[in-house]
Formats: sequence, structure tokens, C-alpha cells
Amino acid sequence: MAKVYPQEQPSSSSDPAYMTSKRETFTLWMKSLVYQTNGCTVYNTTGDIVYRVDNYEKKGSSEVHLMDLRGKVLFTIRRKKLLAFGGWEGYRCRIHGSCVNEEKPWFRVKKCYKSVLFMGDLACQVTVGYDKYWIVKLAGKAAFRIVNTDGDIVAEAKPKRSSSGLLLGDDVLTLVVAPQMDHSLIMALVIVYGLIRRRV
Repeated sequence: MAKVYPQEQPSSSSDPAYMTSKRETFTLWMKSLVYQTNGCTVYNTTGDIVYRVDNYEKKGSSEVHLMDLRGKVLFTIRRKKLLAFGGWEGYRCRIHGSCVNEEKPWFRVKKCYKSVLFMGDLACQVTVGYDKYWIVKLAGKAAFRIVNTDGDIVAEAKPKRSSSGLLLGDDVLTLVVAPQMDHSLIMALVIVYGLIRRRV
């Protein structure tokens, strides 16, 4: 499921709960910390690194790993080639980086045709268990949002601006995540969208 219990409540699994009861804002830098190669580095509001992807291969690699700051793998994301279309699958990882049930992905993403259903171009359909989400491309080169079946925005990314209004570049985004959403899942979906657009 996309939602998990708040951090202050005990979790039945060995994983920490990557979510909060309030809206959270992150900064995405679409570069790896390793020699500024392909990947993504995610900062929280205090400037701490919370997630990262180091993609040493070419952009649009067929497998990447979403990690926390210490290098613990949270999701393994793989490209699946099916007939003419294809898609992406995400496997949630537990202690020591082993992924849960390699035969059954935690989520699936498939590309969609353009649509104005959600006031933007419908880029991808996401399936997480019984829940469905859509990634919608907004006006502008990098802006997008993730919406649920009710059309509620669960996450939205836009180019980041400085306090004086200066655009920080195409590879720096502000990501706002709605309350009660699993941040690690949202970051995994952001990475899939980046892979599809060949930005990771």
C-alpha cells in the first residue's frame, strides 16, 4: 500500500516508516553525488541528504537502486520489456538490501498516451497493490505531479527558485509530498519518471 503508519507509531516491520503526518518539501538535484554523474540526490528542508540514486551507466539505465544517505537500498527499480510497450517495476528492499518477493513487484509503472484528463499530459499509470496513481506532465520542461484516482495531488515537482526568484536550473526541482504518503515510494516513482525522460 502507498500509505504507511506515522513515524511516532510503532511499525510491525523492520523498516522505518518514511512518512509524516504533515506536508513535506524536498529538493531534488538530478545528479549523483559521485562526480556529478547520472542519478538523483534528494535533500530535506534542513539541507540533509535523505535519498540518492547513483547511476554509473548511461541515462535511462535498465536497473537502478533508490538508497538512503547511508547507502541502504530501499527500492530496486527495473525496466521490463513487454511486447511493443514495456514498463517499470519497483521492488521494496528490507534489511541488508534484499528485496521482498522478487517475483512480485511492489509497484508497476507503464507509459500512457497524452491526455488532458488531469490538466496536463498523462505520462504514466502507476499500480501499487490495489491503489492506482497517475504521473502527469505539467507545462514546462520539468514540472509534473502524481495524482490518485480521485484526482488528489499526492506529490508535485516544479523547477526550484531561489528566495529572490531566480531559477536554479533544469536539474533542480522542488518536490512537495502530501501528508500520510510514503516518501520512499514517491521518490521511487520520481526516479521512474526521470528514467523514462532520460534525466536519471
